[in-house]
Amino acid sequence: MEKSDNCITLDILKQKLESKNEIIIIDVRSNEEYNEKHIPDAINIPLDKLEKEAKTFDKNKFYITVCGKGGSRSATGAEKLNQMKFNVLWLCGGTFGWFDKQ
Repeated sequence: MEKSDNCITLDILKQKLESKNEIIIIDVRSNEEYNEKHIPDAINIPLDKLEKEAKTFDKNKFYITVCGKGGSRSATGAEKLNQMKFNVLWLCGGTFGWFDKQ
């Protein structure tokens, strides 16, 4: 499920975070996976709860979905949010990529 046009690279995300752009990172993995390791300040909303929780999201904010490796669950989550008219991308490389680049 590679959709590179909807994927943001780790480098670009880190630049945006450093420039204080308001970005909300949503980790769509299970609570257990999230508790093992997650990107700082990421919120955990498992993929199966994302659409319900998204009803409370601000459509003026920018969202990044992440999973473990990036591309499967995060791409699915981004697609769901895009269909709901949110400004969202998914993170290439996912949580593991984030920590590999530290």
